[in-house]
Amino acid sequence: MAGVAQQPKRGPRPRFPPVDREKTCPLLLRVFTKAGSHHVAEDFAERGKEPKDEVQIYTWKDATLRELTDLVKEVAPAARRKNATLSFAFVYPDRHGRFTVRVVGQTFSYGNGKLDDGKILAELGFQIGDYLDVATM
Repeated sequence: MAGVAQQPKRGPRPRFPPVDREKTCPLLLRVFTKAGSHHVAEDFAERGKEPKDEVQIYTWKDATLRELTDLVKEVAPAARRKNATLSFAFVYPDRHGRFTVRVVGQTFSYGNGKLDDGKILAELGFQIGDYLDVATM
């Protein structure tokens, strides 16, 4: 898929301590959803002209992909299908200022504890300011 980088294979994920959600201010996560595939990097190239299917979510860096799946299901009808798979990707500028779309995990719409439900944003390398692109398939 042009413009979308696959997640590189790595060793064991580092462990991050849980965030005290009572004492820690949440971050604003800009989430872009699309049925069928991820957006391509060029869709984010011009500031202010990002894709129109944006949802803004307040969350923490220890949010799991399962938590995010449940939030996306509230706003994206395609994500509520019983057999839907959600693919998550981070969108961020590379060192040259060009946007990169990096796939980081998948979940089933109605979780069964498999795939990447338990992965958290921090473990996946999320940085504050990154966008989250969610493809529903």
